[in-house]
Amino acid sequence: MDDEYDEYRRWDGDVDVEVDDNDDILENPQETLTQCLEKFSSADYIMEPGIFSQLKRYFQVGGTPEHVIELLSKNYIGVAQMANMVAEWLILGGVAVGEVQSFVENHLKDMVLKTFDPKKADTIFSEEGETPAWLTEMIEHKIWRSLIYRLAEEYPDCLMLNFTIKLISDAGYQGEITSISTASQQIEVYSRILKNFITESIKTTSENRQNTIQECAKMVCHSQHTYVFTLVALQVLAKETNGGVNMKRFSQEITHCAQERNDVTPITMALNGAAPYDQPCAALSSMLSRNALNPADINVLHKHYSSADSPPVSLLRIPQFLDLLVQALFKPGMKLNPEYKPKYIYLYAYSASVYEVTSGKKRKVINKDDLKSTIQSVDKVHSICNLNKSSTELIAEVATIYQCIRFPAVAVGLICWVESTVTEPSFFKLCTEHTPTHLALLDEVVTCHPQLHNIILKLFVSLFESKQDELEILVHLEMKKMLLDRMVNLLCCGCVVPVIKYIEQCWHRGDTDISLIRYFVTEALEAVSPPYSVEFVDLFLPIVENEEITGTMRCDGDNDPVSEFIVHCKGMTM
Repeated sequence: MDDEYDEYRRWDGDVDVEVDDNDDILENPQETLTQCLEKFSSADYIMEPGIFSQLKRYFQVGGTPEHVIELLSKNYIGVAQMANMVAEWLILGGVAVGEVQSFVENHLKDMVLKTFDPKKADTIFSEEGETPAWLTEMIEHKIWRSLIYRLAEEYPDCLMLNFTIKLISDAGYQGEITSISTASQQIEVYSRILKNFITESIKTTSENRQNTIQECAKMVCHSQHTYVFTLVALQVLAKETNGGVNMKRFSQEITHCAQERNDVTPITMALNGAAPYDQPCAALSSMLSRNALNPADINVLHKHYSSADSPPVSLLRIPQFLDLLVQALFKPGMKLNPEYKPKYIYLYAYSASVYEVTSGKKRKVINKDDLKSTIQSVDKVHSICNLNKSSTELIAEVATIYQCIRFPAVAVGLICWVESTVTEPSFFKLCTEHTPTHLALLDEVVTCHPQLHNIILKLFVSLFESKQDELEILVHLEMKKMLLDRMVNLLCCGCVVPVIKYIEQCWHRGDTDISLIRYFVTEALEAVSPPYSVEFVDLFLPIVENEEITGTMRCDGDNDPVSEFIVHCKGMTM
């Protein structure tokens, strides 16, 4: 009986209703009463999150329980309950539970997106005074987190949404926040997302790293403050002994992406320590801003870097500047003033071969042991490339090129020259060799420089997918087989997963002649041998097992390469 009485007294205002010393309520009781009654008269107000705070205000100004009960019950429609009932009917009618849930959730999302009012959303905190329990529960579900991301993108100034984004980040879901403006609103959230990107770029394989960097670059380049913050953070991390080189590379990739959108040269120069070196800094800034080399600026740089007290080599190692040097020295059709050519070569070789042993802010030793030999090799290969020889004429120079190709600076320049040459529309039409000497040279680059594998594979893929309308069908087919031979060589030199993934894509797309895939499988099976990695088997085994591809390659027994490979791989999984 006492329990029933206590339950009744809650409505009477004597229990569980705290009296606030609210001056506005005490001074304007009639206005407060009118406001409360107006809200109680709205449809389904009893379902609103703020119902209890409004009841408190109502009773504080003398409102009667009978009146509020009448208004709330009279205006109760039960939209949410009716929606639940319809959903139960659908399930009873045979519709899958997941499908019904998805239907209801998507409809609710559309309604929220259509009717969301950021001003009303901001009043949630002022009314409840703390994080609502329903909001904490809401962010545990992915579909509602995605709704928050969309709303935050559309209403970046909404305090409630920005707070919710922080809650999501605190809950460990920052990896989902890929929205540019959403991520950049709060330094804590942005820092967590940046950390995720950096961690992922370190852990991921090289073929996926570029996609991660591109995605990160979109967020980083959203504004100047996000770009500067990121570059400074990466610069600090680059000084670490463990993984610092990776951070430096990550920073360069971000800068490259930013440069494609805006001129970030002042920021780049400010962060790479160029300020104490006025003239070299001015010369570099001028060329980077215009994205073009200038003989006068090259002369300034050469003067300083050939002096006894040369600036740090790191100033030259700006990817944009190095790309400009490579294009100037190795791209066909580029004309260099003979007077300045040695200076271009010197700066390019200096940036590639000289290194410094540093201690704090002072450089201890500048090691130039490889500078002279690098200059000579770059000069020799540049002279050969500049003559624009045909594939047949180039054979006489192969020995010289092979001697020089071990220098990374030469290898990078050679790739630039080969790519510019073989992508000419008429190159393969005029070529009389089965394997053009230009591409044969890349085989040696593949052998000597594993770090250039992905760049060369990208070129092979581009050629493999090129139209080549001027070639006859059979000639074009032979050209593609020749490129597949180059890919098999890449595979043998360690570029395994990227090559197999590309062949798998060709197979799934269905736009590649099946005889070409069969040819690749034949050549690859002759080149590979156990033990095989799990990733290699997962990618290559389905291709080898496909009857359309390898059916004609199998014998009655298990003595053929296809059957032997399948048997061995099956044994791995047992």
